[in-house]
Amino acid sequence: MSRCMFALTLLTLVNQVSGTPYVSGGDTPAGTDCSGLVSWVTNAATGRPVYGDRFHTGNIESALLARGFQYGTQPGALVVGWNSGHTAATLPDGSPVSSGEGGGVKVGGGGAYQDRFTNHMFLPMPANVPPAPDPAMAPPMPAPMPPMAPPPPPPAADPLFAPPPPPGAPVVLMGQEVPPPPPPPGAPL
Repeated sequence: MSRCMFALTLLTLVNQVSGTPYVSGGDTPAGTDCSGLVSWVTNAATGRPVYGDRFHTGNIESALLARGFQYGTQPGALVVGWNSGHTAATLPDGSPVSSGEGGGVKVGGGGAYQDRFTNHMFLPMPANVPPAPDPAMAPPMPAPMPPMAPPPPPPAADPLFAPPPPPGAPVVLMGQEVPPPPPPPGAPL
């Protein structure tokens, strides 16, 4: 799956549950809290069932490690930030997602990069998925060049405009060979 499709899949999940009310300890589309939402997103990203494998801010570190997350942040990766009482995520495309920041589940807010978060982890992308280019940094790709045609063969020699034969070579006139002229007097033989 490409990085773009991966991010789109996660964003689709969050959009489907957007507006889910904030319910402390919730783990269903009827209501969830911040760690419930982050559980859903990380479950979907790691191929687990979205609902039912929930963690909370007290065990988030071990839960993320079990899902393949690494410490720190990385551009173009799923990043989770948390402290002892709150968590949020930033999707690979940069979309911040949260629950409990002024309501229920939504796309927006500070995401994983909020100043209040003292911990961060990210999910590395598989090695066969190239990172998404940053459109602000990458130069535009040039248009492909059409294949070049091979050069035309050289024209056939025109016998009327042929170069003179080298000295000493026999000359052919109208199909008859003419002997070369004799060397000038005093020339070495």
